[in-house]
Amino acid sequence: MSGLLGSRFTKKKKINLATLLTGLVSLSVALTLTILLLASYQSNKQSLFETTFALNYSAATKMSRSIDSLFKSMRSGLAYTGARIAAGDLSDVQETQKQLESLRLGSHFFNSIAVVDETGLVRSVDPPSVGTAGTYIAMEATKEALASRKPYISKPYTSATGRLIIFMSEPLFDKDGDYRGFIGGSLYLQEDNVLNMMFGMHNRNSDGSYFYIVSSNGHVLFHPDKSRIGTDSTANQAVQKVLKGQSGYDQVVNAQGAAFLAGYALVQENGWGVVVQSPVSVVYGQLNRNIRTILVYTLAPFVVLMITAIWVARRLAGPFVALANLVGRLGGSDKIVLPDIKRHWNWEADLLTRTISIALSDLQKQTEQLTHAAMTDSLTGLTNRRTFGSIMRQWTEMRQPFALIVIDVDRFKSINDTYGHQAGDEVLKHLARVLTSSVRSNDICCRYGGEEFVALLPLTTVSDAWSTAERVRTAIETVENPLGIPITVSSGIAHYPTHAESAEILFQRADHALYQAKKSGKNRSIVTG
Repeated sequence: MSGLLGSRFTKKKKINLATLLTGLVSLSVALTLTILLLASYQSNKQSLFETTFALNYSAATKMSRSIDSLFKSMRSGLAYTGARIAAGDLSDVQETQKQLESLRLGSHFFNSIAVVDETGLVRSVDPPSVGTAGTYIAMEATKEALASRKPYISKPYTSATGRLIIFMSEPLFDKDGDYRGFIGGSLYLQEDNVLNMMFGMHNRNSDGSYFYIVSSNGHVLFHPDKSRIGTDSTANQAVQKVLKGQSGYDQVVNAQGAAFLAGYALVQENGWGVVVQSPVSVVYGQLNRNIRTILVYTLAPFVVLMITAIWVARRLAGPFVALANLVGRLGGSDKIVLPDIKRHWNWEADLLTRTISIALSDLQKQTEQLTHAAMTDSLTGLTNRRTFGSIMRQWTEMRQPFALIVIDVDRFKSINDTYGHQAGDEVLKHLARVLTSSVRSNDICCRYGGEEFVALLPLTTVSDAWSTAERVRTAIETVENPLGIPITVSSGIAHYPTHAESAEILFQRADHALYQAKKSGKNRSIVTG
């Protein structure tokens, strides 16, 4: 009896070695897959955050420059018209009205324009329907502009007509230098205005990204949600920084409590700020899609591996432990590095070793393919913008001289509008082939975005870079293209370190030279000054 009990007790305490090894292999494989997925998730998350921050900051910077240029033009228009009015007779209402109408309709800068004399009397206003001509100014902003006797821009305020307004003015001085009042223009923030004309068409992307503009006191001047115009946004972290004169990027929470990745920039001319932001949820959505892609590539090999391992584990003892340890060690690195796998004396263990090697090699190939896809433009096959930026930073850190050519297709929008976007894509692929064949083998050709390409020419002088740009331009102009119509490009050229000491400023200089080439008539190459 006691022997029977002892036998049963001993049997319960024993663990089947095959079952133990099967469980260990299954756990090791599952942990390896989990670690690889977590490592990929964290790496892609950081990359996507950095890319989104960089793109939003770049967009905010470009828009701030556009607004800066706009306001300079607005001031120039007011000053020019004001000088003409001050040279004449302010009491000549008909002539003054004609000048104001010409400025408003010719530039579309302002919703209304008025001339106020030194006593505060509104001499003339356009459009006349505003109805303030012949009355004295009553708003604090206009009184402050009159008293200042210098260029003035107000903070947002509600006018006597109930409109939310931004007001700017230029003083009037006659030929003897006597102060005659001011000419002032108003933007109706909650109605159609020049800001809507410039930015309204492109202010909200399908992924939920959008931008808004704030005044120097943090009130919203432009927003895709018109109900937000005029509201105080100083609680926003990005707005707080831009009001301090800073430009950069940060993760913020908007008024509705949603998290965004924001880039922000200051408008130098008027102290306004531009904030471009993308929902954090979009980034996590992209991360989830990446994880699903990795699972598609890795799940089948790992399932095969587990089945094979379970089958072999029931026939192995000692060699199995070494193989399990091998699989466990592979999860500790973001990059898959296959170790030297030694052949086992046991045939079953040797088969399992080769199976693991094949599965991990497949995973390594899929990872390399994903990495290649992240570095390459899918349409043209050229290096993409992200890799271009990385190479630029690397070369400037190494202090390696190089030339940068920024190339833009002339009148590309008309090609898309006339022949369709598929034809436009064929033109871009054609241009990529011509560009690649026109440069040296060690030169790097990139698609920067849209119809804009860049070429990085290592150890190249300014004159050689210009010659290369001209060779590319001539080839594109003369080589037969898919549409059979004349296609030209314009190029801007800059050299490191001749024209700039940093990658960002170097690109700005080349981009400015491209702008000059476009402005000068297109189909030409210009070196930055």
